Amino acid sequence: MTESAPVVEWRGSTNPNSPLVVLLHGRGSNETEIIDLADRLGAGLTFAALRAPITTGPGGFAWFANRGIGRPIAESLREQMDWFRSWLDTIAPSPRLVVLIGFSGGAAFAGGLALDDPTRYAGVAVLYGTIPFEAGVPTTPGRLADLEVFHAQGLDDDVMPLDLMDRTWSYLTTESGSNLVTHRYPGGHAINPAIVESLAFWIHKCVGDNRVER
Repeated sequence: MTESAPVVEWRGSTNPNSPLVVLLHGRGSNETEIIDLADRLGAGLTFAALRAPITTGPGGFAWFANRGIGRPIAESLREQMDWFRSWLDTIAPSPRLVVLIGFSGGAAFAGGLALDDPTRYAGVAVLYGTIPFEAGVPTTPGRLADLEVFHAQGLDDDVMPLDLMDRTWSYLTTESGSNLVTHRYPGGHAINPAIVESLAFWIHKCVGDNRVER
């Protein structure tokens, strides 16, 4: 089941010119579980935690139908990316700076959005997730040229398939062409405080001096 209208939790600046950071939760989660990141990522930004459009169960939602963990069905990914872009272009028309931060399934969705239209975003963070290969978005060499990308993996992650984690790491570090920041930390499928600190610094790099107070 797909939600007809976006459900969003907002934090931070209400200035319509401030950079927008969109937080994309993991599969089976929701917007209320990721919005607390906003309080640790800096001032002068608008944060929007968006609820994924597909219901997976009580209180849980997903960004796309899949054929296994980290493997979106292309038609579903395309439908939901178009849904996302319709929402984004309404609340943050270009040239407003937009940064995507996705965790787990939200990381695959963020990666798909970036690969589909890499010039639309000031930066994309792929946290404890993988790039959507063979899912209808280009993964050609240089596709993310000059885009700010942040990628984090847990060395003991037992949720994401190892082959996709390795393939994502290889693509981002050797082929994508992005301005890449990478982190591999001990631990499993969860965002740790060290990652949050690094992420806050990276966001500052993405938006430069464009932060705007309320």
